[in-house]
Amino acid sequence: MKLHVDREMCQGHSRCYATHPELFDIDDEGYAFVTVENVPPGWEDRAHKAIANCPERAIHIVEESP
Repeated sequence: MKLHVDREMCQGHSRCYATHPELFDIDDEGYAFVTVENVPPGWEDRAHKAIANCPERAIHIVEESP
């Protein structure tokens, strides 16, 4: 599973980073970005919680090609 933060949608609320700093960080302009290229097994629930808690719905799962 891979995550992506849509920079155009992100408003810099930092909820993802506040709740899951192991998956996200904040850049110099206050926008979130993903720090883990592939979400480790067992952390899928963390990724889904971050998606659900984003007020702008800026976090998405990136579908991987088979």
